[in-house]
This record gives sequence, C-alpha cells and structure tokens, in this order.
Amino acid sequence: MNVLNSIFIFALAFLAVFAEASFGTFRRVLGVQVDLLPGLMIYASLSTGVWTVAGVAVLGGLWFDSLSANPLGTSILPLFFIGFIVQQFRHLILRDQPYAQLVIGCAASGLAPLMALAILASSGAEPMLRWGFLWQWFVMTLVGGLLVPLYFRLFDKVYRTLGYQPVVESSFRQDREIARGR
Repeated sequence: MNVLNSIFIFALAFLAVFAEASFGTFRRVLGVQVDLLPGLMIYASLSTGVWTVAGVAVLGGLWFDSLSANPLGTSILPLFFIGFIVQQFRHLILRDQPYAQLVIGCAASGLAPLMALAILASSGAEPMLRWGFLWQWFVMTLVGGLLVPLYFRLFDKVYRTLGYQPVVESSFRQDREIARGR
C-alpha cells in the first residue's frame, strides 16, 4: 500500500495545484489565494517516507510556481522544510487526533508563506507588503489548518475502500477450556 499511498499523494498534489489555479471563487470572495500544499505535506510526512516528502515538495513546488507569479523554485524549500521537520518528529505527533492535525496544519500553512516571502526578499524581489497581507496570512493559516483533518479523512476513506485489512487467525479460542490432569 506504500506505493499506492505515494501515488495518491502525488495525484492530490497535482489536483490541488490545478484547483488553486483554476477556481478563483475563494480568491474573489475573501481576496486570498489559499495554498493547499502545506497541509498535504503534513499528511505526506506523517504517512510516508522521506522520498515521497521530497518528491511532493519538489514537484508540488514546481507545479505551484509554474502557475503563480513566484519565480520558479521559490515554493520548494518551504514545502520541503515543513515536510522534513514533521517527518523527523512524527513519532511525537498524535497523528490520529484532529486537534493535533489542525494545530500542525495551521503552523505549516502559516510558516510556508512567510518562508516563501523571506526567499523572495533575499533574492532581490520586492514583494508587495501592505496591511492586507496580515488578513491574507491569517485566512491562509486558518483554512490551510482546517484542510489537514480533511486530508486525513479523505485518505482514510480511500484506503478503506481500496485496501484490505489482514485477518490474523489463531488456533486459540477465548472460550476454550484447558483440561489439565495427571
């Protein structure tokens, strides 16, 4: 199921970037372009290995940058940093708790644009920073955090549908009496 897991994550990363570029309803209503990839990086880093995390960071970052105004490669480092840090500490994270998923998703969704902004500023670009940036950052953080538990539910439903649970059979029965005698 590990290969299938990685394939589904890559496919959802591609669809997430496509949805961000194609559907601008959320952007028109609130004035914010929500980034769906940091939340997906949280799921990928808690569910797969480092190679899948690196692949999603590189491919997802390139896909995102190719359809946005960012210079190519700007989003790769923030996504990889988020995925790698969560990957290193995943044994400490309560993976199945929606509250933990929400908190880590909010942290990742808030950190990714700040890191991308720092990369843009250090490369000599002049990003437009106004008071509206705080509103955009707040909404991106909140919506990105709320999406992480939805990613976990979506993938759990997909794996319950397509996967199987191995049956462990034992010759021991709970209701059996053992007759001991001499």
